Amino acid sequence: MRGSERGGRGGRNKGPEARAGAPTDKLEDPNTFAALADLTRLVGRSGAPQLRLRLIAAILLTLAGKGLGVLAPLVLGAAVNHLSRGQGAGVSVGLGFAAFAVGWAMVRFLSAATPQISDVVFAPVRAAAQRRTAAETFAHALNLSLDFHQTKRSGSLSRTMDRGARSVDFLLRILAFNLVPTVVELALAAAVLGGKYDWRFAAVAVVVVVIYTGLTFGVSNWRIEHRRVMNAADSEAAGLAVDALLNYETVKSFGAEARAAEGYDRALGAYNVAALKANTSLALLNGVQALIMNVGLGVMAVLAGFEAAAGRMGPGDVTAAVLIMISLYAPLNILGFAYREIRQSFIDMEEMLKITRQTPQVADAAGAPDLPRAADARGGSIAFEGVSFRHDARANGLEDVDFFAAPGTTTALVGPSGSGKSTIVKLALRLLDPQSGRVLIDGRDLRDVTQSSLRQAVALVPQDVALFNDSLRVNIAFARPDADEAAIWAAAEAAELADFIRNLPDGMDTKVGERGLKLSGGERQRVGIARALLADPCLLILDEATSALDSRTEAAIQKTLRKAQAGRTTLVVAHRLSTIADADQILVLKAGRIVERGAHHELVARVGGEYAALWKKQTRGARAARAEALQASD
Repeated sequence: MRGSERGGRGGRNKGPEARAGAPTDKLEDPNTFAALADLTRLVGRSGAPQLRLRLIAAILLTLAGKGLGVLAPLVLGAAVNHLSRGQGAGVSVGLGFAAFAVGWAMVRFLSAATPQISDVVFAPVRAAAQRRTAAETFAHALNLSLDFHQTKRSGSLSRTMDRGARSVDFLLRILAFNLVPTVVELALAAAVLGGKYDWRFAAVAVVVVVIYTGLTFGVSNWRIEHRRVMNAADSEAAGLAVDALLNYETVKSFGAEARAAEGYDRALGAYNVAALKANTSLALLNGVQALIMNVGLGVMAVLAGFEAAAGRMGPGDVTAAVLIMISLYAPLNILGFAYREIRQSFIDMEEMLKITRQTPQVADAAGAPDLPRAADARGGSIAFEGVSFRHDARANGLEDVDFFAAPGTTTALVGPSGSGKSTIVKLALRLLDPQSGRVLIDGRDLRDVTQSSLRQAVALVPQDVALFNDSLRVNIAFARPDADEAAIWAAAEAAELADFIRNLPDGMDTKVGERGLKLSGGERQRVGIARALLADPCLLILDEATSALDSRTEAAIQKTLRKAQAGRTTLVVAHRLSTIADADQILVLKAGRIVERGAHHELVARVGGEYAALWKKQTRGARAARAEALQASD
């Protein structure tokens, strides 16, 4: 297929140009030499077995195949010449021709087989480079800071990594074993045609290839805009489809199935218009390429005919010259496709490498030690000393926050939304670093210890528990993958989850679905509590950990959590003040500052205090709700 593309949305593979996601060909083309250097380094650290040996063997096999491809027409030409000159017995002439013909078939077979063998030899290198690239990028992305993950689009990041890893495989295959060997084949063909026959044959071959290449590149550059529009339309259609399918409950709730389908149909219509333009320009490219090829063959055939008429070439030489040109054209058939895909693959690879070049804002200090396990049997202490932090997107942030939570105590954080409670939680987990001040656990600045050891000492139960699309066992054991079955069931019992699991047909092997959507909100929170308890942390953080539970289950789990707090320090974020009335200290935040602190009875007693007003409002609401319930029962 000249300038080949697999058109249509239903094709086996749209190719790197028509991938879902934002069209990356809008991005600036990377520097070719820098991109080649990046590719070379990726191969160098791929860890492929016998890397150097495989590389040398693959290159030699590929070059041998190209040489044999030029030699094969000469062998067939010799056979034809032998047949035309045969003046002796018919049997001897036939045997001579047969020998040459068999030789020609063998040479053609070897020229076709050596690239395949080369591909087998080099395939482990390509696979290792692709694997190493994808694994490194994935690992680096996971290690990037919270600011990166809060601004990224997960689908876009996933596609960037996938395209980048695939581009490494494509570039190695197309550059090392297609385009570069084709240049070698052109040089060999020109040398053979000029040396064996006439310099004009070599000139025709070179001129035709140069014109073919120049026009292909020119038309391909012109077609990029058509492909860009088609990619954008394809991305829009795919985005609408995925958005509607992910939010199917919302679509159904508002009876918007027809509206969603109509929007998708309009996007498909825009894609079809753009695809027709792209396919028309492809047909033009194919026509131009076919014209150049056939004009070149015609000129070569005419020159060979004149040489044969003058007695300087035999019939076999004419055949050989034409066959050399035809074999030279074969790899050029995909030149338009290869040129476009190489450009796109370089862009994809560089976009992936941009991720690996990002430096996380929260990183371990050089030589940082692990955080030792708390020496106090009651758990670890946590202290905030003059901590300030402001998000770029917020007008207010934490300002000069100071507090100390002694080992084994419970500290509660209350306050309106946006007051800084979640920021304190993220600072305690070192998902963020303070812009001023220090956060300490057992007197150690969190910036002076490794993040991995810190996260082993601190466990979080968030308000919205995120689960993996796997079994309950895997999700509970995520904090400690080496935990035995008894420990997992003990954590489930502690989280009031065991009876629920026993009543399931598949028990612990029950799949929870994407993001745990097969479970209710309360069930997800209990899985999160079980996971945190299994981690056995020194510091337990509960961020509205019972907000999705009914009153009866909440009371049961609050009792369980009070037992679980033994032997560990607890930091609780709560909106319902009744759940933290027994906390050792309560910190009331407002606009990023601690405006009140003390025990529940102390804060309630403060006339005109923030906590007292909030408590009064909540208890009044609770009494009104009970009164309404009693009236309804009457």
